[in-house]
Amino acid sequence: METAQAALWVVIMLVFLAIAFDFMNGFHDAANSIATVVSTGVLKPGQAVLFAATFNFIAIFIFHLSVAATVGKGIVQPGVVDTHVVFGALVGAISWNLVTWYYGIPSSSSHALIGGIVGAVMAKAGAGALISAGVLKTVAFIFVSPMLGFLLGSLMMVLVAWVCRRATPSRVDRWFRRLQLVSAGAYSLGHGGNDAQKTIGIIWMLLIATGYTSAGDAAPPTWVIVSCYIAIAAGTLFGGWRIVKTMGQKITKLKPVGGFCAETGGAITLFLATGLGIPVSTTHTITGAIVGVGSAQRASAVRWGVAGNIVWAWIFTIPASAFVAAVAYWVSLQIF
Repeated sequence: METAQAALWVVIMLVFLAIAFDFMNGFHDAANSIATVVSTGVLKPGQAVLFAATFNFIAIFIFHLSVAATVGKGIVQPGVVDTHVVFGALVGAISWNLVTWYYGIPSSSSHALIGGIVGAVMAKAGAGALISAGVLKTVAFIFVSPMLGFLLGSLMMVLVAWVCRRATPSRVDRWFRRLQLVSAGAYSLGHGGNDAQKTIGIIWMLLIATGYTSAGDAAPPTWVIVSCYIAIAAGTLFGGWRIVKTMGQKITKLKPVGGFCAETGGAITLFLATGLGIPVSTTHTITGAIVGVGSAQRASAVRWGVAGNIVWAWIFTIPASAFVAAVAYWVSLQIF
């Protein structure tokens, strides 16, 4: 009986740790949703985070749990995951998020989590325990999502420039200050829909591994879904102000029309990825879209040095979080 109670307490602790990661994800990635709308002056910071958090939560009613299924069932072979693996994965992801938040680097919470899972699983059972298809499509979208964001953001900018070629700058600015509310809402919806599901997926993985739910269930318990969407919305409310400055000001100077194009291109990418069940980085996506908008105006409008530093952070995210997760897995074996 005591052993069963101890095991239950470990599961409860890990669920709370996962929800804390989700909160941190919202806090860390708030910049993705609000940087453009704040930097263009369409909304004040307090209004922007409330606006974004609302749409983060509304996503619960819009998207199917395709991403959660990929994370929960599509990355690791059945029977491999245990509480030590989940602990290692979460510690690896949270550690990388803290480092990148402190230095104001827009890295990917999503890929930190995937890296954490990969590192902990490999520490336990080697690479053969991973489902290659799930890992490869996630890794592929490290490159696909920013490229697609870049393409759509730049195309939107060109299209808008053509449509508004006879309009005065003041009229364009006035219209796109209104339209940017639509694009920011859509992007926040996509952010909530993709990112909250990653945490739903890892809690689902934990509950399956510990026997609290069946691997054959079509969805995790409702309390898991609601808790994760509340957590990411709450995290967004607190905002990641260090990263907002990098995203909204340092990469390129944005006006409302550019903010609209970047958010629209990013939102389309996120909707597509979420529909396909692929956990992507909202950070990668919006950064690619912002660079696309800037380069569509002129190449010199983009601060390529800043963009290059961000890319290096992307490259190191999975291996760094995987390494920390592997160490945390070993520590977990000694503790629990």
